[in-house]
Amino acid sequence: MQHFDLTSVTKDQDVIVFDGECVLCAGFFQFMLRHDRLARFKFVTAQSPLGQQMYISLGLPTEDFETNLVIVDGQVFQRLDAFAAAMRALPGLWPVLGLCRFLPRIMKDPVYFAVARNRYRLFGQRPSCLIPDAAVRTRFLPGGF
Repeated sequence: MQHFDLTSVTKDQDVIVFDGECVLCAGFFQFMLRHDRLARFKFVTAQSPLGQQMYISLGLPTEDFETNLVIVDGQVFQRLDAFAAAMRALPGLWPVLGLCRFLPRIMKDPVYFAVARNRYRLFGQRPSCLIPDAAVRTRFLPGGF
């Protein structure tokens, strides 16, 4: 298998990798599209070839996605820290939600994993991966959907 360089793929771009079949995760994607008015973030679905390579390069499962990934300034964030990094990058009052990064890991990880493990049951699952329309495709990295 050829070596995959995550930093060369993101090329100094901020990126969000999300589960395109998860209604909660797709809702987060839609939220970010609406509130990222400067189009700072590019997107990748976890099910896409690029998403799969990204998860493999980080040693994460490629079928049951336990976390979204948020890459800001070349740093990869997972779980609640990913949400916090995304919120800190938005304009307005949204960065206040980034304060959740200061919660102790012993508190935030169990809550995050409880929601992640039950997200399909609690929020639903799309029958197939999200397919963006032509206007939204420009916000995805090549090979990202």
